[in-house]
Amino acid sequence: MGLGILGDTKLDHVPGTCLVWDDASKPLDGPQTNPRLKYDGTGRAPIILVPQPSDDQNDPLNWPIWKRDAILLILSILGVLASSLASILAANTLTLSLYLRTNFTKVALLTGYHLCGVGVAGFIFVASARVWGKRHLYLLGSVLLVVGSAWAGASGKSYKSLVWARVIQGVGVAPFEALVNASVGDMYFVHQRGKRMALSNLALFGGAFVTPVIVGKITHAIGWQWTFYFVAIFVGVTLPFVIFFVPETAYRRSQHLNTDLVSTDNFHQHQSESGLELSQGRHGNEAYTSQNASGNGSFEKHRADRESRRLAYENPANTPPKNSHLQTLMPFNGRKTDDSFWKLVLRPFPLFLQPAILWGCLIQGTMIGWTVLIGVVLAIVFLGPPLFFDEVKTGYLYTGPFIGAILGFLLSGLLADWSARSMTERNKGVYEPEFRILLVIPQFIFSCAGLYGFGITCANNSRYGWFVPDFFFALVVMGMVIGTVASALYIVDAHRDIAVEAFTCLLIFKNMFSFGLTWSAYNWILANGVVNTFYIIASVQVAVCLLSIPMYIFGKRNRSFFHRHDLLRITHLL
Repeated sequence: MGLGILGDTKLDHVPGTCLVWDDASKPLDGPQTNPRLKYDGTGRAPIILVPQPSDDQNDPLNWPIWKRDAILLILSILGVLASSLASILAANTLTLSLYLRTNFTKVALLTGYHLCGVGVAGFIFVASARVWGKRHLYLLGSVLLVVGSAWAGASGKSYKSLVWARVIQGVGVAPFEALVNASVGDMYFVHQRGKRMALSNLALFGGAFVTPVIVGKITHAIGWQWTFYFVAIFVGVTLPFVIFFVPETAYRRSQHLNTDLVSTDNFHQHQSESGLELSQGRHGNEAYTSQNASGNGSFEKHRADRESRRLAYENPANTPPKNSHLQTLMPFNGRKTDDSFWKLVLRPFPLFLQPAILWGCLIQGTMIGWTVLIGVVLAIVFLGPPLFFDEVKTGYLYTGPFIGAILGFLLSGLLADWSARSMTERNKGVYEPEFRILLVIPQFIFSCAGLYGFGITCANNSRYGWFVPDFFFALVVMGMVIGTVASALYIVDAHRDIAVEAFTCLLIFKNMFSFGLTWSAYNWILANGVVNTFYIIASVQVAVCLLSIPMYIFGKRNRSFFHRHDLLRITHLL
């Protein structure tokens, strides 16, 4: 047992576990560094690059860091604009109810149908990303955001027209919600992902909480239609940056370079030749392999053959030329997998049975759903007596959550890489993805305190006013951002080979869960009251966070088990 994580007795090296320091006390040119491996030598100790970059200049891992960060910044800006559409109606519930002459539930469902569009489109888009890459979907999503937002602004008094515009917007949002985090995994090494993943999650989720602050003022000044027009304008301005400066981030990498994905299986020696190369080459560190695979006759027997294949692959004559700038502008640059498109469409379904994926869905999806529910409560409680907030003041209530999102981003960014590095040092240079689960501790503290506190104070706003509930709302959002970073990092690090499908599961779960809440939230709150409702959901969140304890302890064994009992292979989806 290493730092509370149970070791595995079936595999010598479990996928996801990787050696990132040969010896933290040695300098880069020390005898412990392996000349066959590539390192990051910018810190006080050499860090083995995981995954190992190829010699291909087109490999995103070989791009200059400024270029990768610029791509992430562009995607994050689009993520903010895309995520704004989820909460764009939060401050306008009463306004739209009067304008469209409909009830609050139907207005809430305008958000619900939008979330359905995101969830359903995720199936198709993620499969398409697996086969043809992500760039064409970022382009398509941007165009659909422009079209859907312009349509919504021009929908007039037609509720049905606005519903379909919201669905189109949801389809346009799907590529960003489903793929931006996966692009972080494409472009960065394990030790570089923490802060970048925090940024992408702040953009994808935190951006939704500044939107109502602006929307309330815009609605009051020039009408709710312009809230959609402005989204169309800003996405349209950003679109050229996607066209010219966001190349394809998906890369078809030689399997022996994916040092974080393979295992050495000592008791199954009947692997095929390619399977053997995969399981051995992905160790990425020969010294580490020999320690852990000592006595493995098959490893020694095929080492020379594997090495000759590796050298053949890395021969400069076999390295493709660097793509021209014109080539990078193409929406497609070849298939990224030979798998069937329709099999890829179905892949997310069995992954809901994988405990790590289900844990990620709960950690991230429930918190996002609760923030949607809080938006419903704001419309019920603060628009009526004793406060009688209009759309401007209701929008201002999202100032606290936005500050909470920023603080959550800063805290998760500081803790994500620091905690992983600290735990890796204590674990003698061996990194375990379960170290990312430690981020759930601050999520547990902030989110659960926020949910209990919001329910108590919001139900008695004549005593507490608006500030105290808003403070607790900020804690909820702070915990939500930290939880989304924790789950995203764990999935990318522990299951990068199925990260795209896993993020699809998260996307489907959180959007369908939120849709269900918008469908019944008003009736639920009216029937049970605000306090009882939030006692229930806060207690549910406590239970969800406590699931992280067995996930941390048994996570490595879970990775081993589902590597040996691959759900996708069992269901014939590979």
